[in-house]
Amino acid sequence: MAKKTIEGLTEKEAKKRLEQYGFNEIRDIGKTSLFTILLRQVKNNFIVYLLLFAMLVSFFVGKSVTAYVILVVILVVIATGFLQEYKAEKSIEKLKEMVMPVTIVFREGAEKEIPTRQLVPGDVISLRNGEKIPADCVILSEKNLLVNEAVLTGESDDIKKSATRNIKKASKENQLFAGSFIVDGKCTAKVVSTGMKTSFGKIAGMISTAEKQLPLQKKVNLISKYMALIAVVMDSLTGIIILFQSEVSEMDWVGLMTLIIAMCVSAFPEGFPVVLTTTLSAGSLRMARKNAIVNRMSIIETLGETTIICTDKTGTITKGEMTVKKIFLDNKTVDVTGVGYEGNGNFLKNKARIDPLKNKNMNLILKAAVQCNDSSIKRTGEDKIFQILGTPTEAALLVMASKADVYKEDFDPRIDEIPFSSERKMMSVLCKERGKKIVYTKGALEYILEKCTHIQKNNGVFRLLEKDKKKILKEKKKMASSAFRTLSFAYKETRDSGIKEDGFVFLGFVGMEDPPREGIKDALLKCKRAGIKIKMITGDDKETALSIAKQIGLNSGKIIEGYEIDNLSDKEFFRKIKNTVIFSRVKPEHKLRIVRALIEHGEIVTMTGDGVNDAPALKEAHIGVAMGKNGTDVSRSVADLTLKDDNFVTLVDAIKEGRTIFNNIRKFVTYQLSCNYSELMILFFGVLLIPFFGWPFPLLLALQILFMNIVTDNLPAITLGLNKSSEDIMDAKPRKDTNLLNKEFVKLLVFVGTLMTVFVLATFYFAFNYLGQSVEDARTTALLTLIILEVVGAFNFRSFRKTTLNRSPFVNLYLVIASAVSLIATVAIIYTPLNQVFETVPIPLIDWIIAIGFGFLLSLILDILKKVNYRAKFLKLN
Repeated sequence: MAKKTIEGLTEKEAKKRLEQYGFNEIRDIGKTSLFTILLRQVKNNFIVYLLLFAMLVSFFVGKSVTAYVILVVILVVIATGFLQEYKAEKSIEKLKEMVMPVTIVFREGAEKEIPTRQLVPGDVISLRNGEKIPADCVILSEKNLLVNEAVLTGESDDIKKSATRNIKKASKENQLFAGSFIVDGKCTAKVVSTGMKTSFGKIAGMISTAEKQLPLQKKVNLISKYMALIAVVMDSLTGIIILFQSEVSEMDWVGLMTLIIAMCVSAFPEGFPVVLTTTLSAGSLRMARKNAIVNRMSIIETLGETTIICTDKTGTITKGEMTVKKIFLDNKTVDVTGVGYEGNGNFLKNKARIDPLKNKNMNLILKAAVQCNDSSIKRTGEDKIFQILGTPTEAALLVMASKADVYKEDFDPRIDEIPFSSERKMMSVLCKERGKKIVYTKGALEYILEKCTHIQKNNGVFRLLEKDKKKILKEKKKMASSAFRTLSFAYKETRDSGIKEDGFVFLGFVGMEDPPREGIKDALLKCKRAGIKIKMITGDDKETALSIAKQIGLNSGKIIEGYEIDNLSDKEFFRKIKNTVIFSRVKPEHKLRIVRALIEHGEIVTMTGDGVNDAPALKEAHIGVAMGKNGTDVSRSVADLTLKDDNFVTLVDAIKEGRTIFNNIRKFVTYQLSCNYSELMILFFGVLLIPFFGWPFPLLLALQILFMNIVTDNLPAITLGLNKSSEDIMDAKPRKDTNLLNKEFVKLLVFVGTLMTVFVLATFYFAFNYLGQSVEDARTTALLTLIILEVVGAFNFRSFRKTTLNRSPFVNLYLVIASAVSLIATVAIIYTPLNQVFETVPIPLIDWIIAIGFGFLLSLILDILKKVNYRAKFLKLN
């Protein structure tokens, strides 16, 4: 029976729980020790066991030189794998640091934003809707606080929490636990424990050394198993053939055994895990440098398959840097000057400057904007240039008020509040001013108007008539059609101790400018060429969405508003969604329905989101994308990708990089298998041809094969994984075939491997049978030829379409360096005392000419193949 932990979970249950609630990779919660990485290299590397067996046999029969060389090879294999995985671990740590979680803490009498890892017991922190709880805490004060503790309890229901009167006697109802989320309301709390001492830390600690296999790893491992099976069959056939050939009946049994093991080594692509790890981590770092942080390595493969991007408008397509430019009140429009988060600007009516504090209506709007606001601004040191703490929309309201020298600090604390929710689309606060209780509210215009019975005008308060509503909505539509986001305000005096959201007096609304980001048009064109459709999903109204779509060149197609989605059956919605480009006035639950409908259409969906209630849609999508700057902790925790700059252009670049990484993996898999195939065929046919040409057994020695496997195969293969994106990679439609190897790539690797086999056998025949060279000379020439062919092959595999002979070798500088290292090492084992270990001999110039000539011929044939295939398309190598 599995042993239960202090948290009541077994290790298996703990792992399942964390995966279920967003911690899909174990690296999210724990570092892997160096010892664990090293142990993994020994434990999971099949080739190490083969080589160990060969080494022990060599020691047993007295071939100590061979045994020691094999021991060196074993150490090289382990060290190479260890170094690459260690680098990958370091890369992951760097990625995690790029989106460092922060917490608002009260220190030195003020609110400060600090990295969450710097929290210590005793800190008092502020937590709001959508934030992940960073430590175990006791609640000091709260407002409408609801918490989701599913990661700890397994229960998805939200839990109501309350403040404690006595910290020492706090119950679970008064406590917050690390890893859970604020789903509504806000609170201040005192930190009790942090890190691995929290309840969440105890669960994470149970599985901090566990491994999670990526889908790509599974595919690579499957290929490796097939190759191992082929190797065993071919080895058995080779051994049987040798035993039945009279010419080698007195052969060295140790040599035969070592050769068979070496054939296994040559056929088994032991470099796959190393190259895969290197390619994924290098690709992730390249994406990170472009502000796309990969939260889960497994999605890199899926990125390149994306057929539809469902994107937010605000902050993703637009800059998300709001500036209030217009205020509509009392049937008049006031212009507001200034840009960004700078508090310098004027209020203009008919181009004439006015004092907003002398206008009662304007004064009330400024008060509402400041008090009905959860964000804050502080000076950066420069005059009236502010740094924001909170959302861009609310910060824009504070900056607007600062232009009239109205600040949050000028008012008493709120008495009560009802926080904003995406369902109500409004926020209300109860304040006290000069002995009177006043409720201020702000929100979406349609929702605010429904709650209003009166309207504030310059000469008093009047009943809100239908004609007033029509005038207001007409002006709002006019503003929205110019791409302004609108936010309206209302108020009422009350005697109640709480807030009732009805009977308000309408004040007016503001128009906020949020221009499209630079590069959006080009990014959309890239998507169009790449066969990726874009769907804009926004909480804003239809006119604002249409205006932005027009500015960025997005084909508007059909538009569906949120209320229409509610009224459509699943069948009707399924039919309409394909041709709909813009979804306006959307609620979070609509996003989930949109994603599900698109997936039913067979689309690969990438969805962006930043709010608490976006989490279900992000999790449902093939790739969930969260915002690094303005997103919530909840959305980031379930997302597969985080945009550090919240930029749509960055997302398109990430898709491009995802395509590149998958193509690179296909290249190194096809290349390495072609090398493994040729080495196996050379040894097999070398044995078959012994009776016909009087060739010695074996054609290539075991240590020579091991040398090629380590130096020639693996080094270039690793660098193929580092190829840069081709210029036209976004001109191809999303790939349908997700296999690393399909029939087309198998045909290619067999063709290339066969060419290399024929050229090496021809080299040995020419040197041994025609030139009459010694066995050692011919064998060394064959070895050199194969090494040069594999190096040349690597350069040809940089691209399945572009030719090699008329292209600069420095397109991939890493490959040039790896090839140089391979060739220098080859020269070393031929012309230095190392030749005694590898049983090679110095060879004359003619042998180099033969080897280089065949290398050139291979490149020429493959270039011709690429040109013919470009026209005939008999091999579909996308």
